[in-house]
Amino acid sequence: MTEPPLPRITLLLPSLAAGGVGRSMLHLAEAFRAAGHPVDLVLCCAEGPYLSEVPAGVQIVALRRQSGLSARLQLARLDPGGITAMARPALLAWRPAPVQPYLADLAHYLDRVRPAALVAAKTPTNLLALWARRLSGAETRVVVSERAQLSQSISMNRKWRWRHIAPLVTRTYSWADEIAAVSDGVADDLAAVTGLPRDSITTVYNPVVTPELAALAAEAAPHPWLEEGGAPVIVAAGRLVPQKNFPLLLRAFARLRQQRPARLLIFGEGPKRSELEALAGSLGIGNDLAMPGFVANPYAAFARASLFVLSSDCEGLPNVLIEAMACGCPVVSTDCPSGPLEILQGGRWGELVPPNDSEALSAAMLRTLDAPLPKDTLRARGGEFSLENSARHYLELLFPN
Repeated sequence: MTEPPLPRITLLLPSLAAGGVGRSMLHLAEAFRAAGHPVDLVLCCAEGPYLSEVPAGVQIVALRRQSGLSARLQLARLDPGGITAMARPALLAWRPAPVQPYLADLAHYLDRVRPAALVAAKTPTNLLALWARRLSGAETRVVVSERAQLSQSISMNRKWRWRHIAPLVTRTYSWADEIAAVSDGVADDLAAVTGLPRDSITTVYNPVVTPELAALAAEAAPHPWLEEGGAPVIVAAGRLVPQKNFPLLLRAFARLRQQRPARLLIFGEGPKRSELEALAGSLGIGNDLAMPGFVANPYAAFARASLFVLSSDCEGLPNVLIEAMACGCPVVSTDCPSGPLEILQGGRWGELVPPNDSEALSAAMLRTLDAPLPKDTLRARGGEFSLENSARHYLELLFPN
């Protein structure tokens, strides 16, 4: 007798732009597909550097955009009792969330396909998923995943609508079947900001370490400095945006260079490139700094580097810190909210320093270069954040019975 097919799972993202969220969701798609589930990857915009990395057998669904006015009218009719919460962040915002105009087509998709479960990621997309489920009338089980501290997103975002999003999140997230957070720090913050019960939020760590990581780490290095030997190479990776605070890393590296030879590689692209290049020039470290841009396989760099540094002002759960450890690379991180403290267990697996303190960061970098933890020890800790563990936890939320 033929076994009935396993239930369909949908993953929802704005796009496959560079960053940890897209990579994590692709890892989940791969794991769910390998377990036998049909998987749809629904994208508001089918674009981004990870588009070519969608696992075999995962169907890409590109949503169609409706007019902004139509989306606002649909929202107003969708939850009349929530008009006050919706008004400033969604209905009256001069520039509402870019995903908002995809509401009608996502609702149509849910009504037509009727997936058993849907996982969304990032606050605006989480709201979109819950609105669309309500609009469609589908019985799809929805799990929303919060990837960053909501308080930090509100304080750091210059868009007017973000100042007023907390009441909307409080009201709408209460419709979710499950609320997941990528770290305890993110979960604690979400409960504090929204008033949602803390026990309604489950921590599920990202699916960071995959079975393919070791093979990728053994591939050719993405920069010649990593093959030349000589001065130790320090690496960092992330979008060149204020949150990552790469100016702090440059200043700390300049201090370190006064005491010993070293080189710094920063992988990633973003709007702050020219400012970082100018700062490097003023600090006199231009000859020892390279910023090669986005690379598809940073693991080959992590496996060969002497040190990985995370200099962020805030994070949810920094995948890249885990990835570096899983490749055997010693790490130093700012003790920013949130994630690094949990990953490094208070400094057991790598030094933690106060955010925005270049002197403390430089000193920790020097100490770690002089006395790194063993590679096997670091790999073992990184391996605890495996795809297998994360996928199992998500499946427990998606199909609790």
